[in-house]
Formats: sequence, C-alpha cells, structure tokens
Amino acid sequence: MKAMILAAGRGERMRPLTDHTPKPLLMAGGKPLIQWHIERLARAGVTELVVNHAWLGKQIEETLGDGSRFGVSIAYSPEGEALETAGGIATALPLLGDAPFIVLNGDVLSDFPVERLAEAAARLDGDAAQALLVLTPKAGYKTGRDLTLRSDGKVAACADGDTPYTFCGLAAYHPAFFRDVQPRVASPLLPWLLSAMERGQIRGEVQKGLWLDVGTPERLAEADRIAAGWTA
Repeated sequence: MKAMILAAGRGERMRPLTDHTPKPLLMAGGKPLIQWHIERLARAGVTELVVNHAWLGKQIEETLGDGSRFGVSIAYSPEGEALETAGGIATALPLLGDAPFIVLNGDVLSDFPVERLAEAAARLDGDAAQALLVLTPKAGYKTGRDLTLRSDGKVAACADGDTPYTFCGLAAYHPAFFRDVQPRVASPLLPWLLSAMERGQIRGEVQKGLWLDVGTPERLAEADRIAAGWTA
C-alpha cells in the first residue's frame, strides 16, 4: 500500500505565513503539519509515500529528505506550477503504481485511522468501486461542495433534504479513477468525483472524530493547541 500527501498548494488564505514557508511545513504542536500525516502512516505500516509540491517545494524536500528518519521512503512529484488535485495525482501515478492507494491533504489535521483507509483501498476494484472518501458533518466554516452519503454507502452530490457532509481530504483511490485525467495539466478533483458519483462508483465513510481544515491563521492556532496535546 502506498500513500500520497498533497503538498502543492500556495496557501493564499494563510498569507503572510506562507509567503516564505509552504503550508504543509507550518508548525502545529511542535511539528510541521505534514509530519503528523507521515508519522500516522508509518505507524499503520504504510511506508512508501509520494509527496507532490509546487510552491517552495525545495523546502519540503530539504525538510523531509528521503523519509528515513520517519521510518518511511518518500518520492517527490514536483509540479512547478500547481496542477490542482486531480492533475497532481494523475502526474504522480507512475510513482504510485497499479494498485489502490491512499491520498491525504497535507493541510488537514485529523485522527481518522489510517488503517481503515488502507483496508478501504484494498477493497476498491476499479469498476463498481473506484474511490472511498472520508466525510465529516458539515463544518461551521466555508468548505467545498456539500456531499451526502446514501443508505447504500455511496456518495452523491447534496440535494434539498439531504444531510450535508464535507469531504475531509482523506481518501482511497483505484488508479482507474484517474484513467482519463491528463497528467501535467491542471485539473480540479471535484468534476471527476461528481461524474463518478453519478455512475455510483464513489463510496464514503463518516469521520466522527477530529477533523480540521487548517486553512487560515486562526485555524492554524487551533491546530497548534490540539496537536500540542498529542503524543508522537
């Protein structure tokens, strides 16, 4: 099982903090945000990682190195200009291989068990089930498109009367999901997800524990308070 950590965003809402530091390297609880993901993956036995980067990407490589000090192996997928989520993952597919894999947003803080993501990834078949998204009850701040979880475990776009959920930026994918996404071309993830949802190919699981989108200085301060209480 391999995992990819998305670390290519510019972090506009976090400026001026991200003017000289890439957002995944901002500190929370005495560690860079991305390090919490790496350590959780290592503890779950997921040790082959891919990290993409664009803005100040050299700092990410210099900070994390080859991953050996965390007990993992890190390969990098440099983008130059950020390719958005789908484009970035499609570009990194040669590093991820032909088997299902995990993807984590580098700028979220969560206690969702990585083991459950790995188990979900192993069940993806590339046909009826191409992805599993971790969802959380709609946050009290602005997030992306509202989604809902049907009684059969499939994810759909939220309509009137549906219970709204937010995509956590934690997911498992079969490489077939990105079959038609052109590498090295900027491509957002949402249109591809919505298309696959219409075909019934996206499943979901609800995260009832901690999830925080660390998108503003205020939420970074909150992440720092939360992570300060965690152990390595």
